[in-house]
Amino acid sequence: MVGKKQPAGIIHNRIRTMRFEKGEMSQAALANAVGVTRQTIIAAEAGKYSPTLELAFKIATEFNVGIEEVFSYTPNAEEA
Repeated sequence: MVGKKQPAGIIHNRIRTMRFEKGEMSQAALANAVGVTRQTIIAAEAGKYSPTLELAFKIATEFNVGIEEVFSYTPNAEEA
């Protein structure tokens, strides 16, 4: 349909899990390491904020993994 906004897909992340796997790293420590505020990390972990591609890569790099190990995407029904 033209003009009708489709619902967005969902970006999932494993940030919280990966922080704990990395010696119970705090949200503040991760935020400092990647150059954002703690509130940004809190929002991303809760799924209320989708990080920019640059930030997603920085987070993955901090955990020494590929971006796909931290983030995944589930399309909405109309995208699938």
